[in-house]
Amino acid sequence: MFTGIIEALGNVVEVTKDRTNATFCLESPISAELKIDQSLSHNGVCLTIIKVDKNLHWVTAVEETLIKSNLGLLKIGAEVNLERSMIANGRFDGHVVQGHVDQTAICSSVQDRNGSWLFSFEYDPAPGNVTVEKGSISVNGVSLTCFKSEVGSFSVAIIPYTYNHTNFHQIKPGTRVNLEFDIIGKYVKRLLDK
Repeated sequence: MFTGIIEALGNVVEVTKDRTNATFCLESPISAELKIDQSLSHNGVCLTIIKVDKNLHWVTAVEETLIKSNLGLLKIGAEVNLERSMIANGRFDGHVVQGHVDQTAICSSVQDRNGSWLFSFEYDPAPGNVTVEKGSISVNGVSLTCFKSEVGSFSVAIIPYTYNHTNFHQIKPGTRVNLEFDIIGKYVKRLLDK
């Protein structure tokens, strides 16, 4: 379980394909602290550390993960949002993020608001996922608050710290991002749909 508060940016230094899987080697300031079998969120996707060597770590994504997330689009040099799993006795700074991406979205616009940025996203509402006005959403693993929540679209406001310390500074119109919808909202929707 994660909180959506990004700890570090990792840089993809190697991508290896093995049948339907992809193994990624990333360099990051937290890689040396990681352990094999540890869970680490990569752009909001919970992956298991399979190897660590100094400031590098390796993870493998299976076909299902590559299809449902933006990890299959990662190339050498890409920046990836990283977050270690939540410590049970730590502060809960974001919201409950499971590391299970529901689907991807496309950035439809980025507006510079002279001190912040307004990012808008469009997603396929067919799978039944919904956002709630002023509710939580995870975008590439970042815990954010939705507004302009409509069927198939929403916006988020990004402060300079988040813009500079996550991969939001690389997102532009047309960029595909990972979405994990709020777990409470998902359960409420499921109950109401019965």
